[in-house]
Amino acid sequence: MAGIVFLGTKDFSAVREFYVDIVGMSVWRDFGDCIVLRHGNLFLGFCSSDSIVDTHGHITLFYRTRELVDEMHKKLKDLAISEPVEDNKLRVYYFSVKDPEGRVVFFQTFLDRVEEYLLGDELLLTRRSIRYFRDEDVSDEVLWKIFEICRFSPTSKNSQSYYFIVIRDRKILDFLASLRGSSSAPIGRAPLAVAICSDPSKSRRHVQDACIAAYHFILTAWFFGLGTCWIAAMDRDDVKEMLGIPKDHYIATITPLGYPEYLPSPPPRRPAREMVRFI
Repeated sequence: MAGIVFLGTKDFSAVREFYVDIVGMSVWRDFGDCIVLRHGNLFLGFCSSDSIVDTHGHITLFYRTRELVDEMHKKLKDLAISEPVEDNKLRVYYFSVKDPEGRVVFFQTFLDRVEEYLLGDELLLTRRSIRYFRDEDVSDEVLWKIFEICRFSPTSKNSQSYYFIVIRDRKILDFLASLRGSSSAPIGRAPLAVAICSDPSKSRRHVQDACIAAYHFILTAWFFGLGTCWIAAMDRDDVKEMLGIPKDHYIATITPLGYPEYLPSPPPRRPAREMVRFI
């Protein structure tokens, strides 16, 4: 379910240039004299009009972090009405500008945690491996929301061979963190970790089932604002003994889980044309 807010404009080309070329919104639909723009899950339409110019109200674009708001302020500094400030009543960090027809546009981030809002492409494009976490617990309520979604991870013949183990015991977390040096150290920095496992008695493709479930979990966690990091080579007897996992079961990964201390910059990626072949 989605929606679009349409606004009338007399200066269609200037408005399009401002929101697309300057602000960076993407064109979702172009109908010639009407255009629908997108910023995350906000769909904003402008239609050319000789008589109606909608300038009432405010347009608000919000971002995940203060740093992203600061980046936008740096980009729009010449148009900004003020420097970014905190509003402790509304619990936002923001600045504002005026578009070519005088509409006030706010660029902000929320100072408190917000409910999930990412669309699919933004979820996939912004996910990062997180190795440092805030000293903040993850509630059981959020965990159960994640696991409710993870129930729909695909498996061979719908075997549902995967399962999850939530680890909060600090002694166990420290033990797991010590096993592979710097590679497993992120487990020790998180408030909890989750082992994603599978049972070979339920599926001949239990390894694939567990790996798919693990990535389903990682993406779902990011949707709820939680960071993870794939820790490999944890399918070991000493780990299974510590966690009470049968020796013939498979551990795809044990990932730390928590709210990120900061968001890493996106790493360089090769162009799609370098990784795709058509035969």
